[in-house]
Amino acid sequence: MIETIKLTKRYGNLIAANEISLNLKEGDVFGFIGPNGSGKTTTMRMIATLLNPDYGECYVCGQSIYSKPQEIRRLVGYMPDFFGVYDDMTVMEYLEFFASAYRINGPARRKVCEDKLDLVDMAFKRDAMVSQLSRGQTQRVGLARTLLHDPQVLLLDEPASGLDPRARIEMRGLLRRLGSMQKTVIVSSHILPELADVCTRVGIIEKGVMLVDNYVDEVMRQARQAIMLEIKVMERPEPAAKLLEQMDEVSDVTMQGDTICVTLKSGVEDYSGLVPALLGQGYRLKQFREEEVNLETAFMRLTMGKQQ
Repeated sequence: MIETIKLTKRYGNLIAANEISLNLKEGDVFGFIGPNGSGKTTTMRMIATLLNPDYGECYVCGQSIYSKPQEIRRLVGYMPDFFGVYDDMTVMEYLEFFASAYRINGPARRKVCEDKLDLVDMAFKRDAMVSQLSRGQTQRVGLARTLLHDPQVLLLDEPASGLDPRARIEMRGLLRRLGSMQKTVIVSSHILPELADVCTRVGIIEKGVMLVDNYVDEVMRQARQAIMLEIKVMERPEPAAKLLEQMDEVSDVTMQGDTICVTLKSGVEDYSGLVPALLGQGYRLKQFREEEVNLETAFMRLTMGKQQ
């Protein structure tokens, strides 16, 4: 659905996007993660044919951004970080205006607008003035506008920017719903946890360079080079740590307060012998669990030393 090949954009001596290569399939929800100024918006604008690359190629649904930009714009829904709204319109008037721009006419226009408002849970505001909407409601109306022509590809630039915690949760729910509709979605953010439970795939970009690009499960697997355990005993944690250091399965043991952090040797997945060893020496267990690797932990491990 989306393929970029060494897509590059320069502004003078600044390389905003440096040979970005992606290959996204139908149904992929791609989390594009990086700090402000890292190249996310530049890349998305090139895919949307709103910005010409200096080098490289991009295909959207098999169409080149150079030879078929008009066709691509019919296939893509692009939602920028901040977009203008017409304050003197109601929500329905606003959507119908853009639906007419997409040449959706007659009775179908009102139905399409109603359907998209239902999809983003904003039907109750259909007759409200756009100027009366909260930031979160405005973002949802903007998403409805982006969906009017039923695009196969969605490019959502920081859709949760400036939203309160409740509105962020609601926006994540909308993104999950879009993924279930088998649309190809690129959604950018500079906040890692925002996309952790939404995306099927993740890309991490820094200073125009793609540091990580893979499916979430594979990113987690790469980050988890060895199983780590967090163990607490009722008493004498230091001697317990010394005991664990002698076990064949264990690579390293450190202390964090009263928690014993055990790193197993690479490839070791069976650590069932550790519990009997501790109990056999009279230790009473208070906690014994695997460290959970989340997207934020994976980011720190996989990008360590790459951002200099």
